[in-house]
Amino acid sequence: MISLGALYSVVYVFLITVTLVLGGDIVHHDDVAPRRPGCENNFVLVKVPTWIDGVENNEYVGVGARFGPTLESKEKRANLTRVVMADPPDCCTKPKNKLTSEIILVHRGKCSFTTKANIADEAGASAILIINYRTELFKMVCEENETDVDIGIPAVMLPQDAGLNLERHIKNNSNVSIQLYSPLRPLVDVAEVFLWLMAVGTILCASYWSAWSTREAAIEQEKLLKDASDDYANTENVGSSGYVEISTVAAILFVVIASCFLVMLYKLMSFWFVEVLVVLFCIGGVEVSCSHSRLRTANVFGGSVIMIPFFGAVSYLTVAVTPFCIVFAVVWAVYRRSSCAWIGQDILGITLIITVLQIVRIPNLKVGTVLLSCAFLYDIFWVFVSKWWFHESVMIVVARGDKSGEDGIPMLLKIPRLFDPWGGYSIIGFGDIILPGLIVAFSLRYDWLAKKNLRAGYFLWAMTAYGLGLLITYVALNLMDGHGQPALLYIAPFYHWEKREGSSRFYGQEGNQKGLALISKMITNQLTTTIDQQQACILLGHYITFVTLL
Repeated sequence: MISLGALYSVVYVFLITVTLVLGGDIVHHDDVAPRRPGCENNFVLVKVPTWIDGVENNEYVGVGARFGPTLESKEKRANLTRVVMADPPDCCTKPKNKLTSEIILVHRGKCSFTTKANIADEAGASAILIINYRTELFKMVCEENETDVDIGIPAVMLPQDAGLNLERHIKNNSNVSIQLYSPLRPLVDVAEVFLWLMAVGTILCASYWSAWSTREAAIEQEKLLKDASDDYANTENVGSSGYVEISTVAAILFVVIASCFLVMLYKLMSFWFVEVLVVLFCIGGVEVSCSHSRLRTANVFGGSVIMIPFFGAVSYLTVAVTPFCIVFAVVWAVYRRSSCAWIGQDILGITLIITVLQIVRIPNLKVGTVLLSCAFLYDIFWVFVSKWWFHESVMIVVARGDKSGEDGIPMLLKIPRLFDPWGGYSIIGFGDIILPGLIVAFSLRYDWLAKKNLRAGYFLWAMTAYGLGLLITYVALNLMDGHGQPALLYIAPFYHWEKREGSSRFYGQEGNQKGLALISKMITNQLTTTIDQQQACILLGHYITFVTLL
């Protein structure tokens, strides 16, 4: 018998993952650093290509200050300017060296950023580069007591390693020249189009697989019932099901459990923690990939099995597929930092999502409404409201994998931004596919069991609502300069456009749904008999390990 608690463990591992669409933001807003006249710029990333003795060298990335004029957005308009070292290096007093529109390189510290910029401006510099004392970027702001700041040159912060490299070349008497510009992101990148197609296609495949397996199970049970078998006729005594139906209480508890899990990810985010997530992600990917073959061939090749110690009866197809699944997951884990590793991550991720949408189901639209409404509030809170307590968006920080040294966590689908001068990835969290997908899959199962065609049913409306909602999410993402957007904020309202029909769909098996209730019990019995008990427990064991470790 499959434990309901174990199945819920599987559910929550996936339902509390990141629900976010992100496009690689290059403009940073910061409510902690208030705006005032002369100090109201956005914090923009700045490209700093370098030339050493006329030969093109490394390109660095800095961040613009809150003060000073804005930088050029086109590379061809950015002047190639010579860089000189400040004397004294901190530029807290007037430089001893004479400046004629050069860019001055200074060290951070001893005085405010605006003091350094004012002194450099008065000395004749065309821009100021400030070297941070850490290998990271820092947002340069005005002091609290400063008003009407008027600085005539741009200021850019460089990470420590980049700044020290430039300083080393200057001290070696090399001629160092740089450009400063901040290119704009394209309005739409092809990565967003493909990511939209991936998300919609994943829900489409999962919904049809769920509806097909439900119909096949119902047909099989109808045949068994016609044989007047007492074991199958007594549908009131069916054992545990092979899938999980989310209750209204569980849908409400989702917000609490998901929030706790997200805060834990935020607080424990580190290199080793991401390594653990990668290992468990691979284990899950291997298990569900192999489980597909077990579920699909349970009836078709019921006799083609082999007995394996501890695992029990395993189909020959599973034995043949398992090594390839393991090798695929291991290769991805080892080479996940390569430029094409996103392909493997997306394959494993889509497999996981489809499996969750096959195992996890909502019994009626009432539960789906509660679940999506709770997720709607959860998404808004952790993307926007959490900034008031944590001074940064918890959801965005977790999605990017900050402080981990990794390029994001594995519980995401992502595609590289091909035409973006800043590169990076467009991503979408598993939750933005799984949660709406539960309603879409339910709609198709309902249509098939109620014998509704595509135009008269609800599936087309639900699928259209998801597609339009996700499309609006990407529009908002680009209008907000690539800042992470809570996709459910835009997707959930579109589901209110669906057609309505009495209480049968909202309350599920109540009202005049005795026939559907009987079929549902048949499905429950059929799904219970298709999965070998030992195999299912082994599969669930890996997911329970995930929850235990976290």
